[in-house]
Amino acid sequence: MFKKIAKRDGKIANFNPEKITDAIAAAGAATEEFKYDRAKQLTEKVLTRAEKEITSRTPSVEQIQDIVEEVLMESKFKRTAKAYITYRQERNRTRDAKSNLMNVYKTISLADASEDSDVKRGNANVDGNSAMGKMLQFGAEGSKAFAKTVLLKPEFAYAHDNGDIHIHDLDFYATGTLTCCQTDPLKLFEHGFNTGHGHLRTPNSIGSYTALAAIILQANQNEQHGGQSIPNFDYAMAPGVDKSFKKALKSNLEKYNEFTNKKINVEIPEDIKYGEDERLKKLKIPGEVINASSKDVEKQTFQALEGFVHNLNTMHSRAGAQVPFTSINFGTDTTPSGRLVSKSLLEATMKGLGKGETPIFPISIFKVKEGINYNPEDPNYDLFKRSMEVSAKRLFPNFTFIDAPFNLQYYKPGDYRTEIATMGCRTRVFSSVFPESDGIITGRGNTSWTTINLPRLGIKHGICLNERKEAD
Repeated sequence: MFKKIAKRDGKIANFNPEKITDAIAAAGAATEEFKYDRAKQLTEKVLTRAEKEITSRTPSVEQIQDIVEEVLMESKFKRTAKAYITYRQERNRTRDAKSNLMNVYKTISLADASEDSDVKRGNANVDGNSAMGKMLQFGAEGSKAFAKTVLLKPEFAYAHDNGDIHIHDLDFYATGTLTCCQTDPLKLFEHGFNTGHGHLRTPNSIGSYTALAAIILQANQNEQHGGQSIPNFDYAMAPGVDKSFKKALKSNLEKYNEFTNKKINVEIPEDIKYGEDERLKKLKIPGEVINASSKDVEKQTFQALEGFVHNLNTMHSRAGAQVPFTSINFGTDTTPSGRLVSKSLLEATMKGLGKGETPIFPISIFKVKEGINYNPEDPNYDLFKRSMEVSAKRLFPNFTFIDAPFNLQYYKPGDYRTEIATMGCRTRVFSSVFPESDGIITGRGNTSWTTINLPRLGIKHGICLNERKEAD
């Protein structure tokens, strides 16, 4: 009889036959095929065979378990044999996952993100060398291991590890949150909103509009694991331009009266908008005041959009280790204020960051529509032309086409909610099985998906089909 046994970690322990009996009995109890007495009889067969087949005085745990499998398979208790083998495989998979996880943790702790480390460079907008970046990676890799060993069926976990499929955002599999969301700032700005840490009132200038838009994207990124998108950016920011223009009018009119000693007492209409020069002239507002106010708001809008771009490339989310993954859709608002927003965004993107670097965020998507910006006679054609020039240098904006048949069927003139918009990852969330949201882009999101490795399937089964044809 053996005195010692080698464990999987290399340690030597006392050999205890009762542990074999307990394992066999547990399998028998699970299938209800036999009880403890029968397990003792089967253990005797295991020990007899082990003494004959194992030459070492100190067998390994794996050698003993192999013989247990053989004895059970040769017995009449086939269901128990299958249960034991399955349990053993699951235990091995769990141990392997733990071992692999420790190796991954070692890489996270010691490797540099600038080195060729797939783990530390898995997310381009996470600083893998920062303390919080490492903590995020520890949590992500641990969560992946948990999902694969506990939540997923073994065949799905194997397919993922083998590259047959790819389960996206596996680290968030257990959380059940949405991946991406397309938020309508107009709805949030109407009555103000709460980030969970404080209430923000309705903004009253273009600078506040863009600042709060950045906060919306940042706050939502902290609640979800996917990208954040504004599908109607030019429409949503345009009211901020109008509010700033109205302020500029009042301020410049006061200055005009002060320096000219004139007393032009005109009540600025509450609904006045940037670009309504003729309306203002009819109210007897001097052209100098109108022009100065327009220049003021144009400068403010560019500065606001430049700040927006800079914010989205520097502000942090997810425990301070990642910039929000953001995208904005624009280009179809034909009002003067909406056009100014689009123009300023393009110019801010072209200008780049502090040292001229190309901004990574927001990923901007220019919406193309015949009759709006596609043809030279269209009101926003100049913006479309400029967007292509900017994209040629800065990679952004991307483009999406409303006139594509699968998008055009939902389009309703004048309703920005029916204009196709995408996430930065090109995700299209538009059609729906629910009538109230079918063809509505705002307030929509998506959950994580799974990619099937079609090239591998094609290579594998395509060859089989060719061989079959040749055989025929």
